[in-house]
Amino acid sequence: MSAVRWGRGAAGFGRALWPAGSPGLLAEEGALGGVWSRKRSSTASPCEQDRRKDWGHAELLEVLKARVRQLQAEGVAEVTVKRVAVARAPEAGGAQPPRQAQAGAKGAAATLSSRWAQKLDSDQQLMEKRKQRLEGKLQKRVEKGAWQKQLRLEPRLLSRKLASQLQHWEQGAPRSPWEEQLAQLLQEAPHRLSSEAAAAPADRGPESRLEGQRQRLLSFFECCLLTGHLPLAHHVLVTHHSKSQQQRLLTLSMYNMVMLGWARQGSFKELTYVFFMLKDAGLAPDLQSYAAALQCMGRLDQDAGTIRRCLKQMAQDGLQLQGLFTAVPLSAEERAELLRAVRKAKPTFTPPRPPVPPPQVNTSPLLREIYAKQDPAVSYPRLHLSLKELQGLFQQQLRVEMATTITVESVEKVPLLTKEVLHARKTLAGLRTRWRTALYRELQETKESEAHAAREGRLSLFPYLCLLSEKEIVRVLLQTLQALPAQGESLLFLAHELGLRVFKRKQLRNEVQELEQRYSKYLHLLASDTQVAEPCLPRQHWEALGVPEAPHEQPWPMSVVVQLGKQLAEVLVRAAQMPSSLAAPRSPGTLIPVLYHVYSFRSFRQIGILKPHPAFTQLLETAAERTLTFESTDVPMLCPPLPWTSPHSGAFLLSPTKMMRSVEGSQQHQLLLERCPPAELHGALDALTQLGNCAWRVNGRVLDLVLELFTDKGCPRLGVPAPPSEAPRPPEGRQAPKRCLLPEVSPAEKAEMRRELARRLKVAREMQSLRADALYRLSLAQHLRHRVFWLPHNMDFRGRTYPCSPHFNHLGSDLARALLEFAQGRPLGPHGLNWLKIHLVNLTGLKKRESLQARRDYADELMEDILDSADRPMTGRKWWMEADEPWQALACCMEVARAVRAPDPTAYVSHFPVHQDGSCNGLQHYAALGRDSVGAASVNLLPSDLPQDVYSEVAAQVEVFRRQDAEQGVQVAQVLEGFISRKVVKQTVMTVVYGVTRYGGRLQIEKRLREIHDFPQDFVWEASHYLVRQVFNSLQEMFSGTRSIQRWLTESARLISHTGSAVEWVTPLGIPIIQPYHRDSKVMIKGGLQSLTFSSSVDTSQKPNTLKQKNGFPPNFIHSLDSSHMMLTALHCYRKGLTFVSVHDCFWTHAADVAVMNQVCREQFVRLHSQPILHNLSRFLIERFCSDPRTSKSIWVSRLTDTLLSVPKTGTFNLEQVKHSTYFFS
Repeated sequence: MSAVRWGRGAAGFGRALWPAGSPGLLAEEGALGGVWSRKRSSTASPCEQDRRKDWGHAELLEVLKARVRQLQAEGVAEVTVKRVAVARAPEAGGAQPPRQAQAGAKGAAATLSSRWAQKLDSDQQLMEKRKQRLEGKLQKRVEKGAWQKQLRLEPRLLSRKLASQLQHWEQGAPRSPWEEQLAQLLQEAPHRLSSEAAAAPADRGPESRLEGQRQRLLSFFECCLLTGHLPLAHHVLVTHHSKSQQQRLLTLSMYNMVMLGWARQGSFKELTYVFFMLKDAGLAPDLQSYAAALQCMGRLDQDAGTIRRCLKQMAQDGLQLQGLFTAVPLSAEERAELLRAVRKAKPTFTPPRPPVPPPQVNTSPLLREIYAKQDPAVSYPRLHLSLKELQGLFQQQLRVEMATTITVESVEKVPLLTKEVLHARKTLAGLRTRWRTALYRELQETKESEAHAAREGRLSLFPYLCLLSEKEIVRVLLQTLQALPAQGESLLFLAHELGLRVFKRKQLRNEVQELEQRYSKYLHLLASDTQVAEPCLPRQHWEALGVPEAPHEQPWPMSVVVQLGKQLAEVLVRAAQMPSSLAAPRSPGTLIPVLYHVYSFRSFRQIGILKPHPAFTQLLETAAERTLTFESTDVPMLCPPLPWTSPHSGAFLLSPTKMMRSVEGSQQHQLLLERCPPAELHGALDALTQLGNCAWRVNGRVLDLVLELFTDKGCPRLGVPAPPSEAPRPPEGRQAPKRCLLPEVSPAEKAEMRRELARRLKVAREMQSLRADALYRLSLAQHLRHRVFWLPHNMDFRGRTYPCSPHFNHLGSDLARALLEFAQGRPLGPHGLNWLKIHLVNLTGLKKRESLQARRDYADELMEDILDSADRPMTGRKWWMEADEPWQALACCMEVARAVRAPDPTAYVSHFPVHQDGSCNGLQHYAALGRDSVGAASVNLLPSDLPQDVYSEVAAQVEVFRRQDAEQGVQVAQVLEGFISRKVVKQTVMTVVYGVTRYGGRLQIEKRLREIHDFPQDFVWEASHYLVRQVFNSLQEMFSGTRSIQRWLTESARLISHTGSAVEWVTPLGIPIIQPYHRDSKVMIKGGLQSLTFSSSVDTSQKPNTLKQKNGFPPNFIHSLDSSHMMLTALHCYRKGLTFVSVHDCFWTHAADVAVMNQVCREQFVRLHSQPILHNLSRFLIERFCSDPRTSKSIWVSRLTDTLLSVPKTGTFNLEQVKHSTYFFS
């Protein structure tokens, strides 16, 4: 019993011992404070108080001893009683308890014996309850290993006939073997779905609502089989099957999955149970069902008669025996057992060899040249590394992926190892040891609870929690705690991230030895010192090695991911505790939570946040540990990625990666890709492989300079974030937040204080986020210094490509791009130095409307500043800091300096990537689609002596409109005089082609106007409204063809969504696209710290979101065209032996190869737009959405047909002129 309860009981007893009217004993704070407080007054003298306290302690000790004797008499094994400190009575001059008092005490004790007995009885009952609880816990642990015996295996059939048949067979089992029952079941199985099941597809509404629940159930069964909990999967299947409402959720694939599990174990009785349920549900067995039954027979070495009946029934069902070996995915062992069973009935049977697929030829006319055979002009590039070096790099990458995480040193400033730092690190180490123990305990208790729920037939998280070892889960949770920012993180975000980490780890494949052999052969194609019989693309070489297709893993539903992550987050909250002394040194050593669950408002929405205790945050800062942990898939690869061969096979060695990235839980993109003929995806697969095969290295000189600033106080002007110490502090003095509590502060002042505080907190959060992002990037750069690495790529649903590594890649900011250069160098050749100079001037943002020759001359004029920047970047004239892209400009200055100082600049080996950027690339595609001569001239599709700047032209046209309005007395037009510039309109012009609305454009212009200090801020709102209207009017006048195509695409998408479908199309390279915009479906996960509610817009059971579908179609369609152009350029550059990478419409290569890349870029743009893209789109959409006779009478379909047939007319622009346009990409 607790000390407080003992104290309260003893205090009541002691109080009864004193004569009536005497004051009660003073309670000590912390022990008896629940009865009396310290401040309670007493009229007794100090001497009397001392006597009473001593006497009370003596009586309390007697009571405790009596209680101990009682418990010992009852046979309690062990009782521990804390010692009670009794003040020794003074020997001289001190008052002893009077004899009268002692006698009174004896009398009082006698009169209150019944009360004392009641108290003892109450305590005894309490101890019995605690004992029962302990025994219950022990019993649970004893039953933990045998809980599967409680699972139900016998099915509860809804059909009375089948139920009695099953009962009869079970009773007559010795005379009627299970094999005979299975044969009869197969013979009586329905050849088609029952009437109820067959009618289900017609009613798509309820069926679609059940889809999410079915996905959750399927993932549950999958995890049960993966973790060895087949009886649990069977138990849940029986439970759902026995209830008609839940049986609707079960599909044939779920029954098959459980059957296959029993077949692998040779459990024929349980497999027959599943067949009974299959028949009861009105479902007909398919090839997988028969494969499971026959495999089980093979394992049990059953007689040939049953097998013959099974094969005969399969033939009657219209299923081919060969299909068992060609259409059903089986492991080698399963295939052998299946063949063993079949040969018992048919000894001469020979399984068909895996069919040699017919030559798959991509039918796109754009790719015909890419896949032409025996072309002597082909010169595929090779890496600069030998086979032995590449094999060593493969082993390094393999170790990283098998470990699943990688730890790197942080680049934060190294603290002095003071006593404070060492003590903080020791404290953290002790806490983590304690947390590991607590997390193991919490995980075990959570698993027990979830297992109990599963035993009741509910879909619990138990099998998901068993996917990873407890050690691995604990490691993930501790990493999450370490990375949690000081301001906390949304519980929903944390739950999503934790769930995803479990899902990604469970996908790791374990075929290391076989992979090693095949990858070594694959490297012969890439290594510098090996040869292959016939040059080919990496994908073709990999497929020629006979590599089997990796099994495709179905994604978990989003609700499962979030619920699992939420459960793990709650485990972390319960387990992570620290001594209160860390927060308040003088406080008692009680344990307090490290994480607190609080609510906060974000954008007018209340969200739950997990926030670390400030004392823990301070402890981390003091310890200043210099390590960061990353997932192995979040860092660049140390060897060339696997070539992409399918929508779910490529990139990392062991970690499955999707070719098309999408929101977790979304399957529509993946299903669309899998239904697509494999050959149609070859262009995208090969382009992604080519981009990932580019080898990179870190620019060490730039990294050193960035680290110098980063470890000091940063430099926001140069894109180096400042440390948290530089963040704005809460206001002080009259603006201090605590002044809001004062009554004399007016409501207006309070509102202003709150706004100022919110502004500073927002800035501090943004600085923290930017600092963390830079820390990850720079730490990885430092870790990869002196190494060669690769960036595997995948793409989004529009076909735009992205590196898989999120923290360190070439798609980032100016600073991120400056840190990277090609690992393989090329001599500059006769024109390489000129391209370096042009590229440097381009990076400054100057001379945008000057010719290439003028830019070269300008670079020569600035050569002194260029060399000064290269030699003394931080102490010289710092010319590079004034550039638009300062860090890339500095890196280019260093490269130019090394080249001009080389004995022979043409022989200088350069690793520096030179960029060629499209001139408002979205408008270029629109102008080419509409053959718009005016628009084409504005975006450099036409040859010209000087580059055209569409942004300046739009600004000039807006100025014309403004001048006209000012003359008519429009005030805002008069105010804007002198303020309309290229910079003000550029962002809006750039994004209007990608679907920016007038509202979004107004916000962009408002931001630019607020940056102009001289502009009257009172007119910002009105001026931004006026300008966005004039920008749209100018674009309408300058790009009439563009706007007509945009309107046609928008209207087509609107009508398609009204028919109840999402917009789909196929890119010119054959990639199927579908827009993932549906009406939000709310998903709620109840219980725990808080109920989580999140919206999902990718639920295909919901109707399309018309607004997003129509607004998204024009920009997404143009993005799919620019990605097609990039992929074509990448593939043709690869054929010519060039190194090529891209940042969407910005193409990179070596300085020596810029001219070749420019030629390829222009040729492929012309070839792309020579196709009837809009007419092909119209035909596809009509066939996809207007050809169903059941919907042809719909008014929406009729309008859609009319719209799609009205393809916008094109102009007279001659595409061949693009080939001669110098500034098309420049």
